[in-house]
Amino acid sequence: MTDRSIIIYKLKNMPTISHIGSTLPYSPIRKLVPFADAARARGIHVYRLNIGQPDVETPKGARDAVRNADIPVISYTHSAGNLSYRNKLVEYYHSVDIDITADDIIVTTGGSEALMFAFNSCLDPGDEIIIPEPFYANYNTFALICGVTVKPIVSSIEDGFALPSIEAFEQMITPKTKAIMVCNPNNPTGYLYSKEEIQKLGEIAKKHDLFLFADEVYREFVYDGAQHFSVMHLEGLEQNVVLLDSVSKRYSACGVRTGAFITRNKEVYATAMKLAQARLSPPLFGQILGEAAVDTPQEYFDAVAAEYMARRNTIINGINAIPGCFVPMPKGAFYSVARLPIDHSDRFCKWLLEEFNYNGETVMLAPATGFYRTQGKGTDEVRVSYCLNISDLQKALKCLEEALKIYPGRTN
Repeated sequence: MTDRSIIIYKLKNMPTISHIGSTLPYSPIRKLVPFADAARARGIHVYRLNIGQPDVETPKGARDAVRNADIPVISYTHSAGNLSYRNKLVEYYHSVDIDITADDIIVTTGGSEALMFAFNSCLDPGDEIIIPEPFYANYNTFALICGVTVKPIVSSIEDGFALPSIEAFEQMITPKTKAIMVCNPNNPTGYLYSKEEIQKLGEIAKKHDLFLFADEVYREFVYDGAQHFSVMHLEGLEQNVVLLDSVSKRYSACGVRTGAFITRNKEVYATAMKLAQARLSPPLFGQILGEAAVDTPQEYFDAVAAEYMARRNTIINGINAIPGCFVPMPKGAFYSVARLPIDHSDRFCKWLLEEFNYNGETVMLAPATGFYRTQGKGTDEVRVSYCLNISDLQKALKCLEEALKIYPGRTN
């Protein structure tokens, strides 16, 4: 047998990866990282507007709690999370008028694990979940892992990605529909759903006996005097609602990977506890930081919100001033989806990193195609994060403006 035939034989007889693994999409937020790394290796400065990584300081009290922890044995914690932390979380939720107990909370390894717990506790393979799109890309990834079908309901950039009508939701409901999911404030659009819109979702969930999942990670980040209304405020939906939360963005502590799965439905909670026990326990030091972070003074959040609002105004006004571009003014979180005069957002975002620079600098964006389930959507849109300081945002805007002048796939 020749060397070539041996290679061919081995290729034909290698084990194959799973069907699930082969169908999972790459993250639109992270898939271009190798190209950004290569750009930096060439000496290009890259302004990362692709990812929601805040540059504001994690509260000092939270950092000190980890620094000063004198723990001779770093042991497992309770599968639901340390009781002291869950009790502290109860204090936090009471401060935002959410009435729960420690026995309604399972501490998770980031909000991502909370989402996995929700899908696996409430949905079976073949079930359907309705999510307004564009939506956070990992919702689709985790649904695929669980064998759940995402039924997207399209929101429009023209009205700022407002919640579609009740009629549109009800047209999507089939015998396989088991849940509705919403992110409020929204990632990737920055849209803040109003009290009336959340109540409409509650009415649909109640009428059709559906679960209502809500990702409220960005609760603290609302602007222009608006108020956040939680799904936990809905009356009569105690058995339907599952809240997903995280300390990552609230306290600028993405790396501690600590989140929360919250429900008043005891059967759902008990089911999620089986999953929590199977993964043993959430991170110990993440809980130490999270527990101390609850005591962060309101002045911290006031200052951070004011800073993000200034950054929002900088990026939104700046993009809208570029010919051919449009982005609605978000009311929450620190993202928005912008429409650009480009042929395809995946090609454009890659081109920015591979072929373009302006005075040795470029900008990294997330192609919006990865935030849609509907094929063909988002090809002229990008998600923009305004987590950088204003000076860097202004430089990133200049890069974008100059890039659009010479991009070979510009459409107008």
